[in-house]
Amino acid sequence: MPLILISGYPSSGKTYRSNQLLDFFNAKIKAATESHISRLNVLLINDQTLGLSKDVYREARPEKDARAAEYSAIKRALGRDTMVIADGLNYIKGFRYQLYCEAKAVQTPSCVVHVGTPVDKCKEINAELLSDRDPPEGYPEDIFDNLVYRYEEPNGMTRWDSPLFTVPYDDAMPPCEEIWNSLIGTEGELKKVKPNAATVMKTAPGSDYLYELDKITQEVMTAVIAWQKDHVGEFGGQVPIGDTTVELPVSSVTLPQLQRIRRQFISLNRQHNLAKSRIHGSFVEYLNSNFA
Repeated sequence: MPLILISGYPSSGKTYRSNQLLDFFNAKIKAATESHISRLNVLLINDQTLGLSKDVYREARPEKDARAAEYSAIKRALGRDTMVIADGLNYIKGFRYQLYCEAKAVQTPSCVVHVGTPVDKCKEINAELLSDRDPPEGYPEDIFDNLVYRYEEPNGMTRWDSPLFTVPYDDAMPPCEEIWNSLIGTEGELKKVKPNAATVMKTAPGSDYLYELDKITQEVMTAVIAWQKDHVGEFGGQVPIGDTTVELPVSSVTLPQLQRIRRQFISLNRQHNLAKSRIHGSFVEYLNSNFA
């Protein structure tokens, strides 16, 4: 069932908004007369339910492990009768893309709720949480500043961040009814999403599938690196590769960045058994989504 992805600055009120949505969804389900609605349950997943401390965001390795824990919990929970509210920073667009793909793979809709509290207000709230609670519930100042700096705001123009609902700080409630209708529908008919070739799970990949996945993604990565070597000092630009185009960001793309994105793509598609003809285009599309 639907995935509601919460995103926002640290101490922006994401858990408060998530609980408002949780209460609203539970009330709608309780009042429903349709059996396919009344059997639904709502699950909230966040750092607290996963037993994660805010200190995990201080260093790259524990933060990566924390994201993996959230990803695994969401993937396990996505199912026929469960609405999942993923209450977290969810500040990396590549991570949001992965969760979008997981939702699409089980043919369920998803949306992003951006808690739009201004950074100055978040800083004020965080200071209060550090000073007024025992033990402190806010983020240490260095972690707070680092997370704000790295935050990649959702963009409703991209399919993995849409539909996008932004909740201003002064609004008493999120647009709960609109969110419900975008996921469930106005007629109470559960919406289903048609999976694309990149998210359909197939059995028994061909013996050469992993070889082709590795080879083709390496060829694309090599072409990008070669283009950058031939255009030293240029930032951004379009790299034509066959009948596709890689849209480079304004800043230069390093080899470690490309290797990381490639590893993510291979991990995501290891069991999907893409047709050989689609691997190239899907990887270029994944690169562009990370560069956007």
